[in-house]
Amino acid sequence: MTEPASTPPPGCPAHADAAPLYGPRFQTDPGAVYQELRDRHGPVAPVELAGGVPAWLVIGYRELQLVTGRPKVFGRDSTRWNQWPHIPEDWPLKPMMAPVPSILYTEGAEHQRRSAAVTDALAGIDPYELRSISEEVADRLVDGFAGRGEVDLVAEYAHRMPLMVLCRVLGLDEDEAPVLIKGLLAMLDGGPDAQEGAQQLLSVMQGLVRHRRERPAADLASRLLAHEAGLNDDELMRDLRVLLIAGHQPCAYWISNALRLMLTDDRFAASLSGGRRSIGQALGEALWEDPPTQIFAGRWATRDVQLGGQQIAKGDMVLLGFAGANADPTVRDDAGRPAEGNRAYLSFSYGDHGCPYPAREAAEVIAATAIEVLLDRLPDIRLAVSESALVWRPSAWVRGLMALPVAFTPGYVAG
Repeated sequence: MTEPASTPPPGCPAHADAAPLYGPRFQTDPGAVYQELRDRHGPVAPVELAGGVPAWLVIGYRELQLVTGRPKVFGRDSTRWNQWPHIPEDWPLKPMMAPVPSILYTEGAEHQRRSAAVTDALAGIDPYELRSISEEVADRLVDGFAGRGEVDLVAEYAHRMPLMVLCRVLGLDEDEAPVLIKGLLAMLDGGPDAQEGAQQLLSVMQGLVRHRRERPAADLASRLLAHEAGLNDDELMRDLRVLLIAGHQPCAYWISNALRLMLTDDRFAASLSGGRRSIGQALGEALWEDPPTQIFAGRWATRDVQLGGQQIAKGDMVLLGFAGANADPTVRDDAGRPAEGNRAYLSFSYGDHGCPYPAREAAEVIAATAIEVLLDRLPDIRLAVSESALVWRPSAWVRGLMALPVAFTPGYVAG
């Protein structure tokens, strides 16, 4: 790899008039940025990642479906990226798109082989057992703060609950949850510890594969080990890391984003005491308005191609703007809202690399149970700060709060 360039090379198509996907404005109100990009460039816009790295952001609903549905034109193998010669070794966003041999970057028959193994292993999750585990974990976490009368629902609940459930599902020890959370957040925030965080997660998965080779059990890791696809240990540990990240991050922020909506939006206020708008409706609206994965990296053009009025060069990176595509006026009513009950959001992606259906079902069970248990145990929960004081994570990829401080009447703690 050559010496890094401080800016993209001259003539890079995404460099001129590119909007930065970082900084206070994007962190606070990415929706306004998406709207400006749509007004200025249409459904596909030139953008800039940290360090002046160029890319294309797809914010058109139809265009995003085209990109994710045409793997021979927009591939997942990131070795195609024409910017690699200009990327520093310590670039903080590198763990999100480095060409590692995981299920995320496979294509064709190889992707089908590994995807089939993952989907089959996920389909083996018993939804009734999953709900039981979720209720048990949620109750135990609420017990930890119910007597205090206040808590940060992000740090002490939304981050912990799905990860502790996933540990049980995957076959990990719950005691490893703090290390996993630290690694996950470092990786997603794209800071100086991002690459170290990615390696931490991989090390945990290496240990899990070794352990389950010796002592299989009734868990997802063991089902993957026994699958007819015959995944080797390197494939297993990398795909298990993908499952952990893809299972935890969207679910954790889905929970906290739906809770924020219920605590700040008058339309959902009655839900806190079992009123007119259900938890399911809040979860659905959160996926439309603040999808946990707001941008996903990405796809790489296999040839020169036109998309949304833009000329995409071979090797260009194309980012999937789920939040921007969900806000496309073509899928909204005249008031700018999605139709009631409409589940056509792109928050779980689309096409061959979309979130497998069994994983979506599992995430919904975990998220809905987390909120149901919380509101049942603490029915008068309320925001402890003004809505304007809430701070979003400084990440181009996730849409989630740094903290969600709430207050409530101290409740019963199980003995």
